[in-house]
Amino acid sequence: MLPDSGRRRWSLEPFESVVPLRFGMRPEEVTAALGGIARNPQHCTRAALSRGRYGTVKGECWGLGLMFYYGLEERLRGIAVDALKGPQVFADGTALVGRVPSELEQWIVGRSETREPFSELFYVNLGEPGSRSLGVVICVQRAGDRLLTRPVFLPADAMDAPVSFLPPEAWTTH
Repeated sequence: MLPDSGRRRWSLEPFESVVPLRFGMRPEEVTAALGGIARNPQHCTRAALSRGRYGTVKGECWGLGLMFYYGLEERLRGIAVDALKGPQVFADGTALVGRVPSELEQWIVGRSETREPFSELFYVNLGEPGSRSLGVVICVQRAGDRLLTRPVFLPADAMDAPVSFLPPEAWTTH
């Protein structure tokens, strides 16, 4: 597992970007954005969408610990960051990648207390927390005997039904 000092430092602009990546980019634009950072910036494969629809492109950048999900129109609609080797992504000054899940959940719960009731916090799958104002679901990834956070970032149009917005494999570790 990379320590924070060995990770790239990226920032989250909710619903817009996980710098240097912007939602809505085409696969070749993502590859160009990562070209100066990774030797093999992206490998794309066709993958099935949930509920039997086909056409999603899944891109991987294992050197940076990133997984990309593109919609039928091949525009970036989801970014998953590997807990062990992905870049460290910050939101409101808080690191989101490779953290103890309970600490990050408590941070999200605390944020929700300052917002309109029932508008911020939601849970998916087996109790993984999400933030509607940040456009993130905090999934978990096994690291030996520990669990660490593996965030999945989403655009605004995913917030009505985040789990059905991406294929099922986006919500599990890779």
